[in-house]
Amino acid sequence: MTPDKYTTISTPGTGDFRDRGSKFLAFSYPVFTQQEIKDKLQMLKKLHPKANHHCVAWRLGTDGSQYRATDDGEPSGSAGKPMLGQIDSLGLTNVLVVVVRYFGGSLLGVPGLINAYKTATALSLENLPRVEKWIEGLYELNFDYPSMGEVLYLLKQCEATIYQQDLQLFCTIKAGIPRPQITTYVAKLEEIRGVTVKPQS
Repeated sequence: MTPDKYTTISTPGTGDFRDRGSKFLAFSYPVFTQQEIKDKLQMLKKLHPKANHHCVAWRLGTDGSQYRATDDGEPSGSAGKPMLGQIDSLGLTNVLVVVVRYFGGSLLGVPGLINAYKTATALSLENLPRVEKWIEGLYELNFDYPSMGEVLYLLKQCEATIYQQDLQLFCTIKAGIPRPQITTYVAKLEEIRGVTVKPQS
């Protein structure tokens, strides 16, 4: 992985691990926002209302700086942490894993739980296609309609990601520009008459 790229998964995955009657069903998703994480968790809680636990681990951001691991009623450190450990061991970010547990009647103890959550997570991630993506700087571009062709041409040329666009008489585009291209392409965009380029946090 180059310093200007990060690695994530491109499709959802599932894993299924069983131990002494307990079922551990793992679901992995590529995600980009905390709202997406909430939506996926709510969906799984609706699909599995009778499960005893819905344990969660996620890491977000191109630098992986946002993360969370929850045990959802399991002994502290026995679920979320080993799940997050599997995400990190693969060097992934923008990934959510939820493990849904159906209790089978036998207590597994903390080592048994750590193994179960870790294994279910690993199974849900192991065969998924991984993609390297550019770390981007986010920018808002404002311009008049006649400049649209030039602006879109430059964004395409630098492999920018367009996240939002409103192309009326006066146009606004929110785009992610790959980090190695920022200096060159922001300068080129600002050279177009009437175009303003504002960095977004």
